[in-house]
Amino acid sequence: MGRRRPLVLAVAAGLLVASCASSDGDGSDAVPDSGAVATDPGPDTEPAASGTDAVEIDDSAAATSEPADTEPTTSEPEPSDPPASDPPTDDDDEDDDVDDFSAIDPIVSAFVAERGLNGAGLVVVDEDDGIIHEEYWGEFGPDRISLIASSSKMLTAGVLMRLADDGLLDMDAPVAAVAEWGAGNPDVTPAQLVSNSSGLVGLLPEPAYAPYICQYLAVGTLQDCAATIFTTADDDADVVAPDTEFRYGGAQWQVAGAVAEVASGKSWAELVDEIYVQPCDVDSLAYNNHFGQIGSGGFDYPVEFASDPSTLAPTDNPNMEGGVYITAPDYAELLLMQLRDGECAGGQVLSEEAVDRMHADRIAEAYDGSAGDDTGYGMGWWVDRESGRISDGGAYGSVPWLDLDEEYGAYLVVEADSGTGNELAALLYEPVAAAVDD
Repeated sequence: MGRRRPLVLAVAAGLLVASCASSDGDGSDAVPDSGAVATDPGPDTEPAASGTDAVEIDDSAAATSEPADTEPTTSEPEPSDPPASDPPTDDDDEDDDVDDFSAIDPIVSAFVAERGLNGAGLVVVDEDDGIIHEEYWGEFGPDRISLIASSSKMLTAGVLMRLADDGLLDMDAPVAAVAEWGAGNPDVTPAQLVSNSSGLVGLLPEPAYAPYICQYLAVGTLQDCAATIFTTADDDADVVAPDTEFRYGGAQWQVAGAVAEVASGKSWAELVDEIYVQPCDVDSLAYNNHFGQIGSGGFDYPVEFASDPSTLAPTDNPNMEGGVYITAPDYAELLLMQLRDGECAGGQVLSEEAVDRMHADRIAEAYDGSAGDDTGYGMGWWVDRESGRISDGGAYGSVPWLDLDEEYGAYLVVEADSGTGNELAALLYEPVAAAVDD
């Protein structure tokens, strides 16, 4: 029988800041060294104990399996050479496009095999042409649903920006102007919440910070959890003034989701359905709060999920910063929406101004803040100040990124950990860029 560990390990597995990528795909420079939690944890690394041990999960080791077959599947036709006597055709041009991405498969196939992964998925999108490349390895395919941890953040921030577009929420007015419980931190604004700049305690130094523990529990409601977080006196010694420090992740995101519910008069599930699922036709997208429900602790992907959302009980307290599950093509559609000035096939999701604001380096503009060496942060997006690339990497190995200058983006997903996902992404940045440029 396996040991039992406190909830802090499940929290760290899903959301520890070191597991979220900077725009470099490195992650090691995106977070200050607290001295309490390793900034590059391996699967067996335990974060500092929070003293909160009332909620426990089973830590039985997940069964291992043989490395998956890494033969890729792709939605594009295989290239073929026409007879020498035939003139070039439009089909030949399509074959040339396929050849542009031929460097990808050897890289991913070798990586998946070497790491014993169950597979991988990659979808590349272009502002003008939509999804231009889609490829899968091992167990992955277009219908595979994966938990994506912190790759949820840009989606959460986008919901608030939509409410701002609709005149229901002022991103720069205090939360107290919307929610009665906002008086607990009267100077904090929604923009500060979704740029990790509210001054509330982030994921470090204690991922399972006791006063905010409700953010990881599927019981209760989002409103009750946010009210607890915002009104507790138990964090008084640890809170700083807003827009003075970059404090990645944590309960500020749970508060942001609750603000959206109050401002709109709708549940979070209703907002996600109306803002993303219907206009963008992304039926696989949903939020839950899996951290106390599945997973064996550590920093690895919860294999118990097994691409099956029914493994999770319904909740009225979805986790805002890391609770999304979705397929690769559906996430790619949401990336494409961000490239197309907020428009999906079914209509305008966000205004162009809202999208631009999400992508901008807010912490640099607001208080000359930094999220690491040459790294800034917008609203749900890491900003690589050197390359200009923006990204929203997750603890379980998902790495979405956008190159706004070249007008393309990509979504890479593995079911492992952030270090693995970031390492593979770093191998793919240049080949993807070269293929798009051709």
